[in-house]
Amino acid sequence: MDWQSLVADIDTMFGWIPSWFVGLSLVVGAVLLALVAYRVARWLLKRAFGTRLPILSVFIDRTAGPAQMALCLAAVALVLPLAPLDDAIRTPLTRLFVVAFIALIGWISIRIVDMSAARYLQNFRVVTENFIARKHVTQVRVFKRVTDTIIVVITVSTALMTFDSVRQYGVSLFASAGAAGIIVGLAARPLLSNLIAGLQIAITQPIRIEDAVIIENEWGWVEDIASTYVVIRLWDWRRMVVPLSYFIEKPFQNWTRDTASLIGVIALHVDYRADVARIRQWLEEVVKESRLWDGEVVNLQVVDADARTIELRALVSARNAPQSWDLRCEIREKLVAFIRDEMPEALPRERTILIPSGDDDADCLRRPAPPETMRARPDN
Repeated sequence: MDWQSLVADIDTMFGWIPSWFVGLSLVVGAVLLALVAYRVARWLLKRAFGTRLPILSVFIDRTAGPAQMALCLAAVALVLPLAPLDDAIRTPLTRLFVVAFIALIGWISIRIVDMSAARYLQNFRVVTENFIARKHVTQVRVFKRVTDTIIVVITVSTALMTFDSVRQYGVSLFASAGAAGIIVGLAARPLLSNLIAGLQIAITQPIRIEDAVIIENEWGWVEDIASTYVVIRLWDWRRMVVPLSYFIEKPFQNWTRDTASLIGVIALHVDYRADVARIRQWLEEVVKESRLWDGEVVNLQVVDADARTIELRALVSARNAPQSWDLRCEIREKLVAFIRDEMPEALPRERTILIPSGDDDADCLRRPAPPETMRARPDN
């Protein structure tokens, strides 16, 4: 029995039902049957190979949407020519089928790009010290999102071009050099500039995933690089969203561009009678005991002096920015405690000279004097 005979028998049995209802029922039934067939096939494949081939289960899960859509379109393609539909219904369904097929190709392309990127990134583990991994992750993520955007634009454009009215409008719009074209070009300029900036960032690598940066006087880490913007995770858990073009057009600080190690600075003002050599020796001993120190840099210098105090600058290095901050806070706290308890004469103070006016009962004038000329007691 061929298909034509089957259709004739069905038409004889259900001749009292409107033909359009029968045709739509066949299309809907074919779609439902395709979905059921997919569920059964998926269950059988996972039952048979799921434990032995975990990658097969992952592949089935990642391709669930496109696979179901492909089976539904295949079922519709088989049933639609046999459905008793007039041209008023068949033509829109055929056009919808073509658009869905174009969307399916775009969806499959995006899935292929995503799975290829995920498979490639499995070889890299993003940590602060692994610069090669962060480099590849940044490049792959940016290229993947730019490719996804291009695929979506091409898919939507191709789908719209299947309609005669839209195709004519698009051809006239792109062919004309009138005001509409200028407005569209100006409106698309920020998007295009950010897409181009994303490609530049992926190639030149001024920033990478998990880089520590300072932008607009805010310090944080690069959490995500999208196709048109960058998400900065600030130190207090806020999120700053910055356009990609910002990193091409404006200066910013990248604390982990080539290495994560940083030198922290601790500034302190002490009295002229402070024993700098003793403080330097104590600093070296305390820093070596800290688990935050990376074993590279520890130093103490006198960097400035004014009429009242001298300024000490301690330099200590750490493995990354967070540890550098914690190390500076730890050493500053211990340094203040050491000077307060072990070297109180080094605390800053005010000095005055009492000058008699000739009358023993007259008021005394308070006049500051340079520290190097004073020999009076601190409490005078």
